[in-house]
Amino acid sequence: MSHNDLVLGKPTHYFEEYNPSVLFPIARNQGRSSLSLPPFTGYDLWRVYELTYLTSQGLPQSKMATLRIPCTSPYIVESKSLKLYLGSFCQTMFGSEEEVAQIIAHDLEDLLDASIEVKLYDIERNAMPIIGLSGTLLEKEPAVADARFKTYEVDPSLLKLQDKAQKVSESLVTNIFRSLCPVTSQPDYASIEISYSGEQFDHLSLLSYLVSFRRHQGFHEQCVEQIFNDIHSRLKPDELTVTACFTRRGGIDISPVRSNAKSYNPPVRTPRQ
Repeated sequence: MSHNDLVLGKPTHYFEEYNPSVLFPIARNQGRSSLSLPPFTGYDLWRVYELTYLTSQGLPQSKMATLRIPCTSPYIVESKSLKLYLGSFCQTMFGSEEEVAQIIAHDLEDLLDASIEVKLYDIERNAMPIIGLSGTLLEKEPAVADARFKTYEVDPSLLKLQDKAQKVSESLVTNIFRSLCPVTSQPDYASIEISYSGEQFDHLSLLSYLVSFRRHQGFHEQCVEQIFNDIHSRLKPDELTVTACFTRRGGIDISPVRSNAKSYNPPVRTPRQ
């Protein structure tokens, strides 16, 4: 399957009746083949803000939803195809909210060959509270004021440990991450949280490395796995968790998390999401 097969960046017909045939899978190994990934766990959390369908009485319903896709799935779902699929619920009648969740889970499990968790939420419940990432904000560090940034293609050699590094446990955050869609070249923006324990990272070098993704073309999930791989292989922390909270597109945002820690926090919904 090539990127030419995707619906991204192409004129598209929008369906108003339930149509699972528009869903399109992308093999995860397309992004992993060039990496020597260490063992990790994690998942991709998709938040859906524009889900609407009809009750059996014909009354429109508006819901939010979360989709949790394990990182062990052989495939990810192409984001525009998911938008078209969810849009096809618009003029379709369903007997209950539970039926809608079950149908979405069934169709994604069939597509991705993995167990998928789907939850629907009433909009008025504020079931997705907005919470900022916690940690040291890298771009506000004093050393940044005198630094010069000139690398905008991914360069893992930028990553360094502190001189005479001590063992620490800390969380480091940036809100200035940018990458590009590998199909449309449209920019993708995210807040990144890197939590680790081990010899202390040089904060400026980590920020420089994350800035180097600015012209990198990669899907959200692939970017997170490359960050995890590069930090793990070059800085060798004892435990590492990388979470990326990407801003929404087409009423959907994606927050992948990858970790080798014994436990880690789920992705929060940031102010930009």
